[in-house]
Amino acid sequence: MNTKNPAILKRISSISLLLLFLLLMAMFLGISMGSTPGGVKQAIQSLFGVREADSMLDTIIWRIRFPRVLLATLVGAALSLGGLVFQALLRNPLAEPYILGISSGSGIGAIIGILMGFSRFPGVGVLAFAGSMATLLLLLFMSSGQTMLKKNSLLLSGVMVNAFCGALIMFLISITQDSRLHNIIFWLLGDLSMADMGQIGILAATLVPCFVLLFCLSNSMNLLLMGKEMAQTMGVNIKVVTVTLLVATSLMVSATVSHCGPVGFVGLVIPHLLRLIFGPDHRVLVPACVLGGGTYMVLCDLLARTLPEQGEMPAGVITALIGAPLFIILLKRSGR
Repeated sequence: MNTKNPAILKRISSISLLLLFLLLMAMFLGISMGSTPGGVKQAIQSLFGVREADSMLDTIIWRIRFPRVLLATLVGAALSLGGLVFQALLRNPLAEPYILGISSGSGIGAIIGILMGFSRFPGVGVLAFAGSMATLLLLLFMSSGQTMLKKNSLLLSGVMVNAFCGALIMFLISITQDSRLHNIIFWLLGDLSMADMGQIGILAATLVPCFVLLFCLSNSMNLLLMGKEMAQTMGVNIKVVTVTLLVATSLMVSATVSHCGPVGFVGLVIPHLLRLIFGPDHRVLVPACVLGGGTYMVLCDLLARTLPEQGEMPAGVITALIGAPLFIILLKRSGR
């Protein structure tokens, strides 16, 4: 990645610091607010050790809310960055893992792992990754397999594969006759309630290297947007870069799906919004998507926890309510 220009480095640093501040604020809100009585003041006291160590609020903050906020941050970062990569490869702002069916393919693999009684890691995670890769190969086959930079054929194939995967998921659920059925249905809508610090550590160890790798390839994504011929002229190995981007993105998506189910439209909303604000340079957008996507997911999960008077709703419901209208608007604009 070419970041020798001091102006680029300064811009990346300033934007990242701004978004990091917003992320920390969102995480604090996520830790402070919930259905349990106790507001911001009590949360500050707990965070700084002012309250009694065995208080109920301490337990809620550190064992329930804090892991959930961390999980939401990682999931939002991965899905947002995944959407950015697909949009760069396809040169289409409508592309994202959920719409292309990658998330649903991962969901099929994860559900098979759950029904077979595998642990979340490595069993469910490996099957989720296998499902995402199988879906990706099917997409490439359906779009003739000539080039992964064809935006229209691959996007339309993704919509069809997503519908097929959704039907297959419903079939798997319909033949399930045990107590896990309700949990699977809730999980399919994007459920962050099962956050566990041990699993979050494994997820972070999977995602962070992918974040670093994609940041290193951010300038290559800039060149890919100029077209295949221009990228080759500038020294980009199209096949190696494209395969690396797709495998890394599929790994990120499958890792998040195995933990919280398919969460839709995060990879559509955040990259599009950040591109409008900060411009098309992927050297800026990659760290911006990591931080901005994490912020967005934490806030969506906070709404999912606080909007219902009783209980909570899956965070994926909130992201779909926001992302689906935006998808329709973008689709209408792209058809002009």
